Amino acid sequence: MPSCLSSSCCLFCFNLFLGSLLSVALAADPYVFFDWTVSYTTASPLGVKQQVIAIDGQFPGPILEVTTNWDVSVNLKNNLDETLLLTWNGIQHRKNSWQDGVLGTNCPIPAGWNWTYQFQVKDQIGSFFYFPSLNFQRAGGGYGGIIVNNRDIIAVPFGTPDGDVTLLISDWYLKSHKELRKDVENGVGLGAPDGVLFNGLGPFRYSDQLVPDGIAYQTINVDPGKTYRFRVHNVGISTSLNFRIQNHNLLLVETEGSYTTQQNYTNMDIHVGQSYSFLVTMDQNASSDYYVVASSRFVNSSSWARATGVAILHYSNSQGPASGPLPDPPNEYETSFSMNQARSIRWNVSAGAARPNPQGSFKYGQITVTDVYVILNRPAERIDGKWRTTLNGISYLAPSTPLKLAQQFKIPGVYKLDFPTKLMNRPAKVDTSIINGTYKGFMEIIFQNNDTTVQSYHMDGYAVFVVGMDYGVWTDNSRGTYNKWDGVARSTVQVFPGAWTAILVSLDSDGIWNLRAENLDSWHLGQEVYLSVVNPEITDKSELPLPENAIYCGVLSSLQKNQAQRVKFSGATAAKPGRAILFALFTALFGNLI
Repeated sequence: MPSCLSSSCCLFCFNLFLGSLLSVALAADPYVFFDWTVSYTTASPLGVKQQVIAIDGQFPGPILEVTTNWDVSVNLKNNLDETLLLTWNGIQHRKNSWQDGVLGTNCPIPAGWNWTYQFQVKDQIGSFFYFPSLNFQRAGGGYGGIIVNNRDIIAVPFGTPDGDVTLLISDWYLKSHKELRKDVENGVGLGAPDGVLFNGLGPFRYSDQLVPDGIAYQTINVDPGKTYRFRVHNVGISTSLNFRIQNHNLLLVETEGSYTTQQNYTNMDIHVGQSYSFLVTMDQNASSDYYVVASSRFVNSSSWARATGVAILHYSNSQGPASGPLPDPPNEYETSFSMNQARSIRWNVSAGAARPNPQGSFKYGQITVTDVYVILNRPAERIDGKWRTTLNGISYLAPSTPLKLAQQFKIPGVYKLDFPTKLMNRPAKVDTSIINGTYKGFMEIIFQNNDTTVQSYHMDGYAVFVVGMDYGVWTDNSRGTYNKWDGVARSTVQVFPGAWTAILVSLDSDGIWNLRAENLDSWHLGQEVYLSVVNPEITDKSELPLPENAIYCGVLSSLQKNQAQRVKFSGATAAKPGRAILFALFTALFGNLI
């Protein structure tokens, strides 16, 4: 072998070095960088100028599209006038709750600061979204879609669609998020929204009486005979929405990272925080454009008439604009319709998801339950003179030091591991009480909704199995109705008023995880709790360590360095980490010879 004394020999050395480590480089998971700036901008989604929250000037924000197991870095600059965190609805952050983006795990990003999220979409596929988790900011925007594609080696249980369409549907108010936040804190209900948006745009003028002239609306351009995947997310703050496309069937194929049994629906109730994927085939004669509708559910007041979003499905050979009445929604008085529809959504047990083994190989119905929590909510009430909402009589109070940092630094008195397993016979109170989960335990949670509206509940860190729901009060006998085979695994579940929903979850991911009401008014007033899952095995600590760029606050504020000393990523494009490491090693070894 010649000695490397020239640039030509140096090239030989590099090729030899590269060849010897090529398998290592190719085996590494890719990583992607995003530089995002969150700021205010002006928009007129309902024809009236108002301040909204944009990401890189976009409202809604950009779609974050990645593939299973990719490593993701999102460098977030906060150009708002208040603190900020983004949370990633449905992304599990396996053993890495440091990246969850909620007050229990992260200090808020101060105005004018940046912070970099770094996480892996480990063993996940599907349709999710992100949004700001603080200060009622989701009511002003700041949200966007997340797509986690399958790896090429994993079969997908349907043909490749001809296109992919993300639709973010949301109730919308002309009041700013700060005004709405103040109203809620003062006991003033949100009331009927001023409209419903599709991707930040107002409704097509389907009615001269209800829709002003000149409003920009969403148009979805399609070709006849082709099939498109529609990823539909309810990113609103409090309104369940019924989604439908005039004269077209919705073939449900996936929800929140789980493939479902494939069934056709003419419409789908999508509750706050939920995400669905449908295949829609363009099989109509295109005599005109078609309405795409998202209308409010579980309300029957005339004041909600404007709470209807309308987009347009436009075939390339369309012969004219859409006209006439909108496609009918479900009957508001058939209260069983939505629950029966929800029960019909089943797990595709024979399909693989992020891994080649079938989803159904995890036989959740055969696992012994270790912990049971019956969690009961109540409408907002005054506690110590302030309006609060509760779970099991406790309204969560976020401490100045995040729970996760307090746990890391063993700071006493920040929280208590005493959240009750059921409603206690005592007055409601404000407290920082969290659930003490059993590592690798199997928890049963029953949500009992004593409110008058549909409530959605979301668990960070996990997909949960939805095994049962019914009207009335849950009892031990209700377990006889559970679906123990193909209940769908998802992260957000609805609980109908005067009803219960039961879930099962395998606690195999270390961390402190948020369990919250997705309805923003309920969440903001205290309807959340955290779940602590600690691996007791000293020799098997698999949880990721405290990030080097962690922000410190509360009793740990003295540890915080100046923002000027913080590392800022450039707008680097996606790259293979293995190759980047190889280049760095080569430079260190041979750079002086080049």
